[in-house]
Amino acid sequence: MTLIAQISDLHVQAADDRAYGVVDTNSLVANAITHINDLNPQPDLVIATGDLVHQGTETEYEQLKIILSQLNAPIYLLPGNHDCRESLKQVFSHHTYLPHHLGHLSYTLEDYPVRMILLDTTIPGKGSGLVDADRLAWLEAQLNADTTKSTILFMHHPPFPTGITMMDNIGLEGRTELENLIRNHPQIVRVSCGHLHRSIHCQWAGTTASTQSSLVHQVVLDLQPDAAGTFVMEPAAYQLHLWHQDILVSHTVYVGEFTGPFPFSEPKKRRNAPVI
Repeated sequence: MTLIAQISDLHVQAADDRAYGVVDTNSLVANAITHINDLNPQPDLVIATGDLVHQGTETEYEQLKIILSQLNAPIYLLPGNHDCRESLKQVFSHHTYLPHHLGHLSYTLEDYPVRMILLDTTIPGKGSGLVDADRLAWLEAQLNADTTKSTILFMHHPPFPTGITMMDNIGLEGRTELENLIRNHPQIVRVSCGHLHRSIHCQWAGTTASTQSSLVHQVVLDLQPDAAGTFVMEPAAYQLHLWHQDILVSHTVYVGEFTGPFPFSEPKKRRNAPVI
């Protein structure tokens, strides 16, 4: 059994800053870390699928490092469109899995019962993502290296349109070529992404592709074609992916204090109570 916690879209900032003047992202991320640490059983690893910080500055990554240092489980980082690769590598130089020989921060985790490929889809300075010829060739080589072991592909940008216009306008370029590649590799049991600040699932390229909620703020679900981009303070959430008996089961976990748990049993009625 392997238990993977996937967190996304943390938007950590310099101390005391608020995203868009509203969201205290640092406190919300710290709360989520505490929540993950309280899980029983504990995840074997945590994967963060992008938008780790808000502006891509080294100051923000230093703050991120402080917050993530509280995690019990090992964490693996992937950049999103709010991130800066060079600043990320500079501050997290002790994360030796981050490659320095590629033009992107893509890598593969081999030491678990399920194989995990983390594909960097970011374009410096742009909100949209890209799978270009170089990254496609890299991914194909990784997939061809082991065609029998079940594999999860993690990315920041999802490879499918969602109907949320603002987010689709900064979606993934090169997804047709990516789809053609994925269809030829049935060992891929999931393509799991961030970016959307919402939990969305889609049958795509012969497998299931999904996005997940943010640890901080969520994108408003508005499917009108001319909808303006807005966010809402719906509950923070992350995904728990359970790999067990060659099946991947994913659970959405909400961060917060909620009433319960309550037993699924009706209270006993008093004997001889009058029937109304």
